Amino acid sequence: MAKKGWAPFPHPDKAFDYSGDKLAKAWPKLHAGDQEPFPDEAVVAAWLKAHPKAGKDPARLAAGLQDAWRAFHRGDFQQAFDAGIALGPAGHSVAIKAGGIHGSHLVDDDAARTKRYEDLVRLSEEAVAALPGLANSHYRRAFAIGRLSQSISITKALAQGLAGKVRESLDATLELAPKHAEAYTALGLYHAEIVGKVGGMLAKLTYGASAAEAEKHLKQALKLTPDAPIAWIEYGNGLLLLHGDKREDDVAEAWDKAAKLKPRDAMEALDVAWAREQLE
Repeated sequence: MAKKGWAPFPHPDKAFDYSGDKLAKAWPKLHAGDQEPFPDEAVVAAWLKAHPKAGKDPARLAAGLQDAWRAFHRGDFQQAFDAGIALGPAGHSVAIKAGGIHGSHLVDDDAARTKRYEDLVRLSEEAVAALPGLANSHYRRAFAIGRLSQSISITKALAQGLAGKVRESLDATLELAPKHAEAYTALGLYHAEIVGKVGGMLAKLTYGASAAEAEKHLKQALKLTPDAPIAWIEYGNGLLLLHGDKREDDVAEAWDKAAKLKPRDAMEALDVAWAREQLE
C-alpha cells in the first residue's frame, strides 16, 4: 500500500488543532455525522472484550486512536492513515476515512485513486471481520466500496455486484447506529446513482432503488447534521443525479449552504472549498 508522496492538505488552520482535552470536548460535533464513539480507554476496553482478536492493550490503543484522529482532523491525512494501520483493525476506521477523504480531494491521478480505494476496501473487510459489532466497521466498508464504484464507473460497479455490497453494509450500519447521518447520505446516493444510471423502472425492479427513497434519505442526513457541509453537498449531487438541470436552482442552493458553513476540521474545509468552486 503506497505510503509516500501524499499531497499535503492545502488549508491548514490552527482551529483544526485538537490537542489534549480539546479533542474530547469537540468530538460530539466533529463526529455527529459518522457516530464514531470517542475512543477513551473504557470504550476501547469494551471493544476488545467483545472482540479479543482486535487487540490486548486498551490504554495504548485508546491513546493511539486519539492521536490518529487528531492527525485526521488537522489534515495530516497520511499520518492518520499510517497510525490507524499500525493499530490494527481498531484503527482501520480512521485509516479508511483519512485515505478516502484524501483520495477524493487530493489525488488527481485516476489510476492511483482507484488503487487507493481498492486498498481501503481490503482494510474495511478486515475491520468487519475483526469488529463486526461496530457500526463504522460496516460504514467504512460501504464508504470504500462506494468510492471505488464511482472511480470505476457506476455501470461497471453494478455489473460487479458492488451495489448490493454497499446496500448490505449501509443497512448493517443503520441497524447499529440509527442516527448515522453519513450512512443516510450514502444510502440516498445509492438510490440516486442507480436511478440516474438505469432509469426509474429498472432501478425499482432490479435494485429496489427509487428517487423518492433517495430524497428521503438525503433529507434525513440534513435533519441530523444541518451544519455538515457534506450533507448539503451530497443533497445537491443527489438532486443532480435524479433531475439534472430541472432542479439546478435547488442544487445551487444546497451547494451555497455548504459553501457558507464554517469548517470544523480539515475534511469540512475540503468540502467547503469544493462547494465554493462549483459556484464560481
